[in-house]
Amino acid sequence: MSVKLTIGEKEYFEGIGKIKYEGPKSDNPMAFKYYDAAKKVAGKTMEEHFRFAIAYWHTFCGTGGDPFGPGTKEFPWLNNSDPYQQAKHKMDAAFEFITKIGAPYYCFHDFDLINEGDSLSESAKRLEFITDYAQEKQKASGVKLLWGTANLFSNPRYMNGGATNPDFDVVAYAGAQVKNALDATIKLGGENYVFWGGREGYMSLLNTNMKKELDHMARFLHMVKDYGRANGFKGNFFIEPKPMEPSKHQYDFDAATVIGFLREYDLMDDFKLNLEVNHATLAQHTMQHEMAVAANAGVLGSMDANRGDYQNGWDTDQFPNNPYELVELMLVFLEAGGLQGGGINFDAKARRNSTDLIDIFYAHIGGMDAFARSLIVADDILTNSNYQNLRKARYSSFSTMDGSAFETGKLTLEELAAIASNNGELKLRSGQQELFENIINQYL
Repeated sequence: MSVKLTIGEKEYFEGIGKIKYEGPKSDNPMAFKYYDAAKKVAGKTMEEHFRFAIAYWHTFCGTGGDPFGPGTKEFPWLNNSDPYQQAKHKMDAAFEFITKIGAPYYCFHDFDLINEGDSLSESAKRLEFITDYAQEKQKASGVKLLWGTANLFSNPRYMNGGATNPDFDVVAYAGAQVKNALDATIKLGGENYVFWGGREGYMSLLNTNMKKELDHMARFLHMVKDYGRANGFKGNFFIEPKPMEPSKHQYDFDAATVIGFLREYDLMDDFKLNLEVNHATLAQHTMQHEMAVAANAGVLGSMDANRGDYQNGWDTDQFPNNPYELVELMLVFLEAGGLQGGGINFDAKARRNSTDLIDIFYAHIGGMDAFARSLIVADDILTNSNYQNLRKARYSSFSTMDGSAFETGKLTLEELAAIASNNGELKLRSGQQELFENIINQYL
């Protein structure tokens, strides 16, 4: 079954229809084996749990260039020197792909949609043009915008940051760009708005006033929040943590750092976290750690799905494919009650040597299937295994009289010390880590 195109549109992914669910026994590489959008798991359909979104930047803009060579992918929708026509062709390809893969959402940076102009006014004009077209595409397809954001890191003007730049004129320019991007997000019914501070950090503390830059970043975020609320934006504002790269040290280092920042500057009521797997590992954490930290603070908002390479220490943005690791994520995901407002965005790119258009399908089918399979396994573990009881048993001593008194704040330090003296030397209690790890293998 092919996807209906608007009159005059070119079909970029010829011969490919809507990707269907065929089940685990299928050997069709162009079908889902585990992702069944309508299948209910833990009380919600898979589509409701995941709210999958396609990343505009990697999927339709990223041609595979790296520091050692130019791009390798010849995307036909980019073969037009006129920025307006190129943007329309790219959007035609994007909505064709998103509809065929069956994702309900997409995400973008402002200048993913259309190339930046040579002035603020020209950029605003271009953004107005392409968002008019996006409204038509969304209405025709039913695809929605999960979140928008502004690229405050690529242009040389942002070499020292956007909101944290030591030059006020750059901060003002960043404000204008974010205003335009937020306006575009509101116009398209975007459900959230994201900040990723790729250059909101420092390269050297010798020339950096960290306190001033953090104060400025908080002031900037308050201004954006106030503007958004005054103009009808009811969604979440997300911050996406990353420890470094391109900056040596970024102020949104990890989940705990961002939560501390939000609390210090009175932003917790409006902001949540958009966590990325590869960013978590760059911070020397696991993604499940970052998710648990965010969930404990009530700010587990959204997720960028990808992975790094175990042998490479940078942000490789590969598609997720490891069910064991994803089951651990999904255990945290389900116990936290899912994401708050966001979804799972494939901030991932097919490899530089995967140069065929069909490779984009293979990559997303594999990623969606990996998440779906892991969700099923995690729900099975929580429902049918002894996992939760085993974990609860580790803390059973806090259900006793003294342990309960400690938890509820009824003991003084002197009383705690007296209990320890009466207990004498203690017998070690195993954490049984291998037993817990084996549970996942048992249910995969």
